[in-house]
Amino acid sequence: MSNSIPDSKRTEIEAAAFRRLVKHLGDNPEVQNIDLMNLAGFCRNCLSKWYRAEASERGIEISDPAAREKIYGMPYEEWKALHQTGPKQDHK
Repeated sequence: MSNSIPDSKRTEIEAAAFRRLVKHLGDNPEVQNIDLMNLAGFCRNCLSKWYRAEASERGIEISDPAAREKIYGMPYEEWKALHQTGPKQDHK
């Protein structure tokens, strides 16, 4: 990748990649968080915490439920009821 990408374009590209990742996770709810943790070392909950932390660093406070809803596309409890399988597999 070229190092000559302007910061504004780099930010646009990174934001688009983030949105694509969130959409991909939303399109594949059968992939359980525990599976993501085991294979990739992060899960949807991690992503929501990173989102919240980055907002906070920029002076924007987002609640944990609001950050999770951004990543899950719905309230977390609703997502769990619809898509979580097996014993409780919640990575905090």
